[in-house]
Amino acid sequence: MRSTVERLLVRTWNIFHGNTKPRGRKAYSEELVRLAVADAPDVLCLQELSVWSLVHLTEWSGMSAVTDVARRPLPLPGDLARTLGELDSRLFRSAVTGQANAVLLAPELTVVEHRRAVLNPFRFRRAQARRLGLSLGDRIYWAKERRVCQVLRIRRRDRTLVVANLHATGHRLDKRIPDAELLRAAVFVDGFALPGEPVLLCGDFNLTLRNSRTLPDLMTAEWGFSGATPTGIDHILARGLAAGPPQVWPVERRMRGGRVLSDHAPVDREVE
Repeated sequence: MRSTVERLLVRTWNIFHGNTKPRGRKAYSEELVRLAVADAPDVLCLQELSVWSLVHLTEWSGMSAVTDVARRPLPLPGDLARTLGELDSRLFRSAVTGQANAVLLAPELTVVEHRRAVLNPFRFRRAQARRLGLSLGDRIYWAKERRVCQVLRIRRRDRTLVVANLHATGHRLDKRIPDAELLRAAVFVDGFALPGEPVLLCGDFNLTLRNSRTLPDLMTAEWGFSGATPTGIDHILARGLAAGPPQVWPVERRMRGGRVLSDHAPVDREVE
């Protein structure tokens, strides 16, 4: 049964272009989306979607979908990008199929405003690279793929709230790069929100509480957020809302045919 309008089930999941662990050729994008909506969440934030899949999200989910492309796919004719992705999902990922974020909403929720913030534009990268003393290799790596944060103002009954969905750059060693992007996203979202308006900041931060400076700062009274996932990189931060603790899906819940769907586990929070 769908949760009531007063209480929202919020979920975030990086679906890894439909890939599995261990990796295989088949892409399970449709299966991942259908699994993600099977228990009728109210807000579903998705990252690492292949661009071809965006037109299918409403059909697969029964929810309204707000999408933003981070990396455009190669200009291939017809459905060739999808065909290649399904032929071998290990080889043909974002470089061919592109990459996007999406926020899926239950029918009771209405989009009032939609904005998008690019998290690593050239001038920002240049300034931060100088400040952080990044090597040439790290600067090139950071520029390889555009990262975005979706920001929505949605209405439920007589009140609005802000939902943000981001996918930060993943850097195996230097966490200052995603840290800078997370701070940029938080500043943008904070400026977008009206005074006293509740905020949900969701997505794949590529940061944990232990390796980030920004994430613990967001948990302070100055920023007012709560609920970072204790040991993961996928988070649903809440401000101005009564919220339960983050719940990470067990592996068994996303097993299909001996493979684990995605290399990320979905994270849930109930808010009201």
